[in-house]
Parts: sequence; C-alpha cells; structure tokens
Amino acid sequence: MNAWLVAAAVLSTLGMPPCLWAVARGPAHERLAGLSLATAFATVLFLLTAQGVGRSSYADLALVLAVLGPAGTLVFARFLGGRSIEAGDTGRGREG
Repeated sequence: MNAWLVAAAVLSTLGMPPCLWAVARGPAHERLAGLSLATAFATVLFLLTAQGVGRSSYADLALVLAVLGPAGTLVFARFLGGRSIEAGDTGRGREG
C-alpha cells in the first residue's frame, strides 16, 4: 500500500460520509449540493486510485465523471426548479 492509496482511503472514509449525509437529509437544494460535492470527491478518489494502482483506466473514468457530474447537477437543478418542460415555457415565471 502506497501513499496514493492511503490518501484515497482517508478521503473515502472522512470525505464521503458527510456528503452522503447531506444527500440523505435536508431540503432539496441541500441534497443537490451534497450530490455535487460527492461527485467531486468521487472524481478525486478515482484519480488517487489510478495513481496508486498504476492503471490509467481509472483516470479515464475520473475524467468522464468530471465532465458529466456538473451536467447531471444542472439536470437535477432544472427539475427541482419546478419549471415545466413545455416548448412555450420561457422560464420567466408561471401563470397561475
């Protein structure tokens, strides 16, 4: 076990539980922030693991997660915003 894997173990045991707690509890916007932070932690975790075991495939996975994670957060934020997905919706407000 090298220093990269020790750092990955520390990150997964100390960093991820608060993120998962935020995802499991609280209002929707706090859960979304916890999910976004967990995505960032998972990206760093994959990079540390890739360096520790010497496999570039984990680094590729981290790169894909780093690109798709914020896009997924935007999709969740869109649905949590309560706007309709109709073609005529401009996002400026709702008619009641």
